[in-house]
Amino acid sequence: MSFREHIEKMPNLVRIKKKVSTNLEASAVINELADKPVLFENIKESEFKVCANIFPTKQSVADYLGCKVDELIPTLTKAIENPTKPKIVEKAPCQEVEMKEIDLDKIPILFHLKKDGGKFITSGVVIAKHPKYGQNLDFHRSMQIAKNKFSIRIVKNRHFDTFLNEQKKMPMAICIGNGAEVLNAAATSVEIGQNELEIANTLKPIRVVKAKTFDAYIPADCEFVLEGTIDLEELADEGPFVDLTETQDIIRQQPVFTVTKITHRKDAIWQALLPGKLEHKILMGMPREPTIFKKVNEAGVKCLDVNVNPGGCSWLHARVQIDKQTDEDGKKAIEAAFEGHKSCKHVFIVDKDIDIYNDQEVEWAMATRFQAHKRIVIHEKEKGSSLDPSAKSETHYTTKAGFDLTAKLHTEGKNFSKAEFPKANLEDYLE
Repeated sequence: MSFREHIEKMPNLVRIKKKVSTNLEASAVINELADKPVLFENIKESEFKVCANIFPTKQSVADYLGCKVDELIPTLTKAIENPTKPKIVEKAPCQEVEMKEIDLDKIPILFHLKKDGGKFITSGVVIAKHPKYGQNLDFHRSMQIAKNKFSIRIVKNRHFDTFLNEQKKMPMAICIGNGAEVLNAAATSVEIGQNELEIANTLKPIRVVKAKTFDAYIPADCEFVLEGTIDLEELADEGPFVDLTETQDIIRQQPVFTVTKITHRKDAIWQALLPGKLEHKILMGMPREPTIFKKVNEAGVKCLDVNVNPGGCSWLHARVQIDKQTDEDGKKAIEAAFEGHKSCKHVFIVDKDIDIYNDQEVEWAMATRFQAHKRIVIHEKEKGSSLDPSAKSETHYTTKAGFDLTAKLHTEGKNFSKAEFPKANLEDYLE
């Protein structure tokens, strides 16, 4: 099922027929709708429609992938560990129409917030290729700086950064309008050399087609493809931009991507993604949960569930539910969670009776089962996330902390279990 087919089947899709501008207006409507999917059918600056809020919750991702919410982690883990090759096609919907001139102003790229540096592509899956490692899929926000150019935010030490530093100048493509299988695969952290399109294909079968301008394969059923060349030696301002933390990122000198070809589907739909809000958080944070889950289990601790929760910007915090067997399990799980998600700043370990999706229950566990002088693990001056505004701006060094909120296995007189209250069927008592 393609991105487009999924949109057509969404029963709760909000259709906006009124003419809407890409300049702040569309983002305002998306924000007000929160987790409701929306299709803008009449864009002021473009002939194309715009869709957003397609995957703002775990339930929406699970529905697309055909599984339950509590099956997402094993589903993602299986796909990472068992990649399969997608079907290659000669002709693809994403290449049905080729734009005669390169004019990015004709595409409905959104200007999201007043203090942003410009119009940004936020949902684009970037595809690049290395002569040794093969293909790589990743997300890189892209700020339009001309009718044919973007400045691309490149995070240091990631696979795309490795590709670019070795090749200096290389072809790439930005693919917009993808389903949850491609989006989640692109957001996963895997070993260099693993083709994320094969992870996507295990999540849900996809088709791929060769790009028009270089020897790489792209999702055949996406909506738009922007191909061109990125040059490490051509730099331009990138930012400001609001990221996962909902704080304004700084202006940086970043490499320039020059677009040389644009193809798209007939009546293509632009996939927008409002930075810092629910859909952004889900698509960034959720793919880190299986890696944490795996590392905790590898540490000899029985991990039951992981929630990289929105309260922690879906990036800087992780809640880990374990079936505690020894008094050391809590601290073992903390160390393993940091290993599974190196950008994580705070980790919270709870017992199997605590709902990690319920803020009140996690706080209750901290209030009743936690002693800071015994149950806290602190890592000072460690490499953290570039998204953390409190970390050192250049080095991203931060202080990481893990909180063991699990109950003691053996107690003297104290009981760490919640009392069980009697239950009643109110319909028997209320008229």
